[in-house]
Amino acid sequence: MNLFKLSWKYLTFRPLSTGLNVLLLALGLAIITVLLLIQDQFEKKMTQDAAGIDLVVGAKGSPLQLILSSVYHVDFPTGNIPMNEAVRLSRSRLVKQTIPMALGDNYQGYRIVGTNHDYLSLYEVGFSSGKAWEEPFEVVLGAMVAEKSGLKLGDTFTGSHGISVGSHDHDHHDFRVVGVLEPEGNVVDRLVLTSIESVWYTHDEEEPAEEETTSEPSEDQDTDAHDHEHQNEVAEHADHDHEDHDHEEEDQGHDHDHDAKFHHPVAKSGFPKTDQDRDVTTLLVQYRSPMAAVQLPRMINSNTNMQAASPSFEMSRLFELLGVGIQVLEGLAFVLIAISGLGIFIALYNSLKERRYDLAVLRAIGASKFQLLILIFLEGISLTFLGALLGILLGHSFLSILAAQNEQGIAAGLEAWTFLSAELWIVIYALTVGVLASAIPAWSAYQTSIANQLTRK
Repeated sequence: MNLFKLSWKYLTFRPLSTGLNVLLLALGLAIITVLLLIQDQFEKKMTQDAAGIDLVVGAKGSPLQLILSSVYHVDFPTGNIPMNEAVRLSRSRLVKQTIPMALGDNYQGYRIVGTNHDYLSLYEVGFSSGKAWEEPFEVVLGAMVAEKSGLKLGDTFTGSHGISVGSHDHDHHDFRVVGVLEPEGNVVDRLVLTSIESVWYTHDEEEPAEEETTSEPSEDQDTDAHDHEHQNEVAEHADHDHEDHDHEEEDQGHDHDHDAKFHHPVAKSGFPKTDQDRDVTTLLVQYRSPMAAVQLPRMINSNTNMQAASPSFEMSRLFELLGVGIQVLEGLAFVLIAISGLGIFIALYNSLKERRYDLAVLRAIGASKFQLLILIFLEGISLTFLGALLGILLGHSFLSILAAQNEQGIAAGLEAWTFLSAELWIVIYALTVGVLASAIPAWSAYQTSIANQLTRK
């Protein structure tokens, strides 16, 4: 007697009831699967992206917003800070290294980040092709940006103002791709990296040029003699030609200076050199000693117009806030699983009432009480095993859709089809629910009386 085949026949005899119970169980297990995947990968990614960054310094505002915009690039910057103050801070005895950043533009939703080569060293990135930027308007693409945009070495593109798609373009000067990074699985994959000078010059081009005023040469109205008038006209014509020549030389000199500005080497480390009052958006700071963790944030927040925020502290606060929502979702998942288990119990118990005669016949043709017990348990376990497989599949599918819909955010880096060892516990938990739901119906089947059931029929 094939008990597996027989139990499957009983389950498929009522497809709607069976399908509903499997679906309820699958939904609860899918929620648990998604929470497991997000908790595991999200915390790892947040820790990985903030590795090597002890402090973030920026404009006054929300510390969490400062961290999210400067480290993870998923929020709006809090503003800009004067570069002279940033330089002064970098010279502090408490600071080991500072990496300046200029933010505020994007390409197809991917952030354009102005920084120096120290940022590449911070994340220890490698190049799949090309090299790092050396002149203004040269850019390096993260692996995800290159894949999604289709850009390659030598291609040019126009950046847009703001950090989201739909802003106006900076069409005065195009960026040129000189390098593409290898996939790193961190925040760099979804960034467009360039020099701080590139960001400055991009916004300089947006400023309206001052109108040049030219004065027309005055004419001498000498009416004493026709010769004098003719001589004045010749002189005026010569002066006019001379002025045009001077203006032409001046314009050529201006164009030469303008082109030279866009073709000089950029700062590969530290701060760019400039004679103007410039701003940067944020500083990524590394401490020189453990004492700096105590003194430096308090000094910046109290004595300057800037604010300092610790990535580890702010992300701990964020995880605490998210923990409440995760607990609510976990509670909902367990409620769905409990309802599903109750549904399986009711379905098996009602089915058992209708099948008592069939079970008595099985006993009459040689089936033992233990085989009837196993038969009912197989039905419950089969239902919950199908629910577990469907739930895990739904959980991974949902996370895959979430990552695809959020290409510029943190979720973009989540790997939907990575299976965790903890998911085995989901299957074990589901099978336990099946065993518990089947226990009473299975015991009732075990106690089935052959004589009583056949006599009633």
